[in-house]
Amino acid sequence: MDSEPPFQEAYKSLLKEQENSIAVKLIDDEEVVEECEVPVIDISRLNGRNETEKEECKKEITRASVEWGFFQTVNHGIPQDVLQRMQREQVKLFRQPFEKKTGEGDKLLGLSVAGNSYRWGTPTATCLKQLSWTEAFHIPITDVFTSSAQPNRLSLTIKEFAATVSSLAHIIAEILAENLGLKSAFFTENCLPNTCYLRMNRYPPCPLPCKVFGLMPHTDSDFLTILYQDQVGGLQLVKDGRWVTVKPNPEALIINIGDLFQAWSNDVYKSVKHRVVTNGRVERFSVAYFFCPSYDTIIQSYREPRVYKKFSFREYREQVQVDVRTTGNKVGLPRFLL
Repeated sequence: MDSEPPFQEAYKSLLKEQENSIAVKLIDDEEVVEECEVPVIDISRLNGRNETEKEECKKEITRASVEWGFFQTVNHGIPQDVLQRMQREQVKLFRQPFEKKTGEGDKLLGLSVAGNSYRWGTPTATCLKQLSWTEAFHIPITDVFTSSAQPNRLSLTIKEFAATVSSLAHIIAEILAENLGLKSAFFTENCLPNTCYLRMNRYPPCPLPCKVFGLMPHTDSDFLTILYQDQVGGLQLVKDGRWVTVKPNPEALIINIGDLFQAWSNDVYKSVKHRVVTNGRVERFSVAYFFCPSYDTIIQSYREPRVYKKFSFREYREQVQVDVRTTGNKVGLPRFLL
């Protein structure tokens, strides 16, 4: 039984349309600068006794969040063997037959997940530029810690990974809030395990690299995202108006600012557009943790004059879904400008 999602069959008309047209490449080689290494921050300094080093580490985190919207952390506290195990188990998961992934995803995960956690492609795509050549398992964190299913090696590894990245997300969020002069229990009260989620991603080899995205350009609709990626590469982000390729670092986790933090900080921190490009020969794996509040949480800029009107996370998610359905693209924060 084949493990690959039926991209060729499901998107036959879009792919045929591409073959029959003299289309401009979606991804122009000339627009991508050389591979770059986004800021790398050793956050073990936060746990040391040297107050000067602690403060310098916090400054580096806030500076990167202002100037890049992205940074990498090393010595982050997640054992290398957990990350390696995560990747090995992920590969085994995606090697399962396609029919099992679509019909028995919770059994494969060793978790009791509400609904079908497996997704692939882009059901709403009406043209190739809206298609993401990827498959993924979308897992609410609450299901990771409250599952009644018989655990397996994958689910146990997911629990270890989720617990440590959740703690890291809270630490980073508090540092960024403190830089704004805000010391409150906002993240502790609103960003709970039952509001955050994990997504394991696989980007299969694509027959039309540079014409189909692995993940189309977007910003994240959360406060923070923490990503662990393999060494294949393919993640790109916008820096100073140009796309740059993020150089993989086997020891680092990538952290990026989401839309909610940009709105909450009144544009101090930047939620930067990013994408994943496809590869014609090699598959790519990653796992992402999304630090989100409850749907009823109100997002309000911390100072006046405010750039954005007040909105709930539920309103934001619903608007994003409407825009994707009607236009094929996420509009995001511009919908909420004052």
